[in-house]
Amino acid sequence: MRPTAESLSPQLAAKRDALLAMLGGYVSCAVAYSGGVDSAVVAQAAFLALGDCAVAVTGVSASLAEGELQAAAELAAHIGIRHQVLATEEFADPNYVRNAADRCFHCKTELYMRLAGMTEKLGVQVVVNGLNLDDRGDYRPGISAARDHHVRSPLMECGLTKDDVRQLALHWGLPVWDKPATPCLSSRIAYGEQVTPERVAMIDRAEQFLRERGLRQVRVRYHAGDLARVEVPLAELDGLLDEPLRQALVTHLRSLGFKFVTLDLEGFRSGSLNQLIGVNELRVLERTPC
Repeated sequence: MRPTAESLSPQLAAKRDALLAMLGGYVSCAVAYSGGVDSAVVAQAAFLALGDCAVAVTGVSASLAEGELQAAAELAAHIGIRHQVLATEEFADPNYVRNAADRCFHCKTELYMRLAGMTEKLGVQVVVNGLNLDDRGDYRPGISAARDHHVRSPLMECGLTKDDVRQLALHWGLPVWDKPATPCLSSRIAYGEQVTPERVAMIDRAEQFLRERGLRQVRVRYHAGDLARVEVPLAELDGLLDEPLRQALVTHLRSLGFKFVTLDLEGFRSGSLNQLIGVNELRVLERTPC
């Protein structure tokens, strides 16, 4: 049964009201909007609080998976919020391309700098993102970039967890309420391996191949030597080994440029490439958010 306005818990209803009040306190705002559930909830709240004084902005580059921009635009239309597309140039930054553990910092820095440059044109005073309270427990250099550029995180500041966000998205009738996380394609490339448009295109086409066969949660990780490490939920592992799908998968990924195709026996898990980051490197690179 889908929740209704009356069925929200008092705690979540209070968080919703705090979110709307916070956003309503701004004269105007731009939402860093990917079309995922977190930024969609912020966009919906911003529209409810500010109407046409809110705008959703989607950064576009080679790291955005095929179909995501169209889906984001359709969702923005569903919400009613103004939608702008912003081309970003992170692939021109050698700090991004070299793909050290702080890659996300440089990506978000590029996005937030360009957003800051267009705020006057958009007629907005504040930039907000979709970080939620649970993001504080993960390795996310992008949090530091947000702080450096005075970007607010209303979900986090109002105490909304990922589960809260999904419940609120369902409450507001957002069709992405159960959408799996869709981080940028560059996050699939093992740290230390250069991020290139060609490699992210290989990954995108490989993941599209699997989604077309009914897999919702999937990651194709790129490792040295053009090796693909495929992650799917444990319940889906056996199905990938069945013929003719197994051979079709191998054939397709090799046609894309992968020389080796492997299946991760631990199954799908977000952020698995963070295991490649040494503890000491994490301590140096990660800065505690305010």
